[in-house]
Amino acid sequence: MPRSPVQEQRAPRSPGAIILRRILTSWQGQFGVLVLAVIVALGLLAPWIAPYSPIDIDPDAFSMPPSPAHWFGTDEIGRDVLSRVLHGATVSLQVVVFAIGLALIVGSVLGLISGWLGGRWDALIMRVMDAFLAFPLLVLALSIVAVLGPDLMNAMLAIAITKMPGFARLVRAEVLSLREVDYVIAAKAAGASPWRILSRHIWPNVSGNVIVYGSLSASQALITESALSFLGLGVQPPTPSWGYMVATGIQFYQSWWMSFFPGLAIFLTVLALNFLGDAVRDAFDARLGDRHD
Repeated sequence: MPRSPVQEQRAPRSPGAIILRRILTSWQGQFGVLVLAVIVALGLLAPWIAPYSPIDIDPDAFSMPPSPAHWFGTDEIGRDVLSRVLHGATVSLQVVVFAIGLALIVGSVLGLISGWLGGRWDALIMRVMDAFLAFPLLVLALSIVAVLGPDLMNAMLAIAITKMPGFARLVRAEVLSLREVDYVIAAKAAGASPWRILSRHIWPNVSGNVIVYGSLSASQALITESALSFLGLGVQPPTPSWGYMVATGIQFYQSWWMSFFPGLAIFLTVLALNFLGDAVRDAFDARLGDRHD
């Protein structure tokens, strides 16, 4: 006999599917995913869809305004601004992914070690993290790049170092609150190794907050990269970078398109990253579970 609709039970969904559904059903998440998907696609397809090479110079097209031949105009030496904006998307997003990924991995490992071992290790690691946090983010990044030299890889390392203390302190705080809960104490009593306890019992409960913090930090990483390139300490010419294009365009204020379009690209990407970060934070917030589901 077929079961009535009242008797029908919804199939259980995995936590990951629930989180993804919450992100994609919020307007912030939809906006962030859509805009970032478009920017990533344009960046990846830039070698095929860009109308010109980002480094080719046209001596007959210096500082031309937007036109059918050059939709975003040209810069001071005749390079197509649209082509440079498209290729610059790859550079900027590469910086965000590498910097936040490296900061997440190193910072999380340090936070796990500090929170679990405690004592001298905790004091040593946290004092080093506090020393990094004593400087404003951009000032610290500028100092690191000034020492290492202006280069894309050095800029990514500098941004990763500036974001690492936040991950370390977040993970440490979570570990300190979890290492005395009943299931962790039971695992210790059963003879589980520290590695097993950290990987099977503590990290799964910490990873959600780490992902949220990483998504919210992505926009800060992009702004920092743009600032470094603006000051000439990030991506070096002729490689296209949104921040460097804005810096160059400001010197030619009558050619407004030189700084407007790369600045618009930075604005839209940061806005999308912030909205996506808000959506991820709300999705992981257990207090909103009933409202979303």
